[in-house]
Amino acid sequence: MKHHKYLIIGGGMTADSAVHGIRKIDQDGAIAMICEELHPPYDRPPLSKSLWQGKETPLESIWRSTHGLNFAMHLGKKVIALDPEKKAVTDDAGNIYTYEKLLLATGGAVRRLPYPDDGILYFRTVDDYRKLRELCEHGSDFIVIGGGFIGSEIAAALASNDKQVTMLFPEKNIGARIYPPALADFLDNYYREKGVTVLSSQAIKSIQTTGAKITIVTENGSEMSADGVVAGLGIQPNIDLAKQAGLMVDNGIIVDEMLRTSHPDIYAAGDVANFYSILLEKRMRVEHEDNANVMGEMAGRNMAGQSDVYHHQPFFYSDLFDLGYEAVGELDANLDMVEDWKEPFRKGVIYYLRDGRVCGVLLWNTWGQVDVALDLIAEKAKHTDEMLKGRISD
Repeated sequence: MKHHKYLIIGGGMTADSAVHGIRKIDQDGAIAMICEELHPPYDRPPLSKSLWQGKETPLESIWRSTHGLNFAMHLGKKVIALDPEKKAVTDDAGNIYTYEKLLLATGGAVRRLPYPDDGILYFRTVDDYRKLRELCEHGSDFIVIGGGFIGSEIAAALASNDKQVTMLFPEKNIGARIYPPALADFLDNYYREKGVTVLSSQAIKSIQTTGAKITIVTENGSEMSADGVVAGLGIQPNIDLAKQAGLMVDNGIIVDEMLRTSHPDIYAAGDVANFYSILLEKRMRVEHEDNANVMGEMAGRNMAGQSDVYHHQPFFYSDLFDLGYEAVGELDANLDMVEDWKEPFRKGVIYYLRDGRVCGVLLWNTWGQVDVALDLIAEKAKHTDEMLKGRISD
């Protein structure tokens, strides 16, 4: 049995940020991190972004520095039991760890298709990146399943590296769930101009692997083969451990403003945490880098004795060939939207409104304006289309 003052379950960006947060307050308390992956903490966004943009970004740049933090890492271990009363967890090798404060930074598991995994690469980890790079060495044709955040980035990354790419997804357009229809239509055509075959409104009927080739047949009879299939279907929060321990869960693990779960000595942060947004006046769960870093560090500080409140509203960003954006708040194509284009579909700002109030802002090729967008959302004022035209520009 191993005892640590601080125990962190998970080994991603959130967990790493938590260690840094603890050490800002407590330089000596024993910390341990238990992680299913075989790698120490690393930055995840470059796996679908900068690592594909020439040789300017080497793979070594993703590893996060743990120098001087003095903590134990137990890699390749999965925690299978949590006993909040005994303050103990058990891993899949039978090891028992006890703690004073615990952080659940368990992240999420990729959504999978109802087919055998053979030949389908569910893109999320550095090992997935390495596997895709390996496939790219001898393969030229790829199918990307999913038209959302990861799917659109991976398709752009592969096409930018001279691969033949087919995108396949059930929605009407790339990013149909968040972009205005006209922008989504533009993106479909933009990807086609970049050489990507875009097959929208397509449901998969079967997937078969024959030798080195993978064949997909859709419900409408389309058939296509490729050297590799990459699925970017989003994630589901890893809440099994929290449920087993009797913690409150609902679309993630419920936390209060200090990131405590329903048990005062157990915290949760990152992709898995369901927190209350003061800015948007609702509970939400955010699966992006800014949230992982800021929330993780705050959880660490609070575990070490601080009483900071999480009122941060995380932003997120994406790169799509030579287009890109930063965004904050709620982006939902079902909301009312006001489009303010300096150059149609190339540069502008899209405002998302609920009951006339701005609740989200998409800064399309418009940079350095996240704080201005946050201030606008914080006003909680009623806005007309005319009031928003020209409100934000870089």
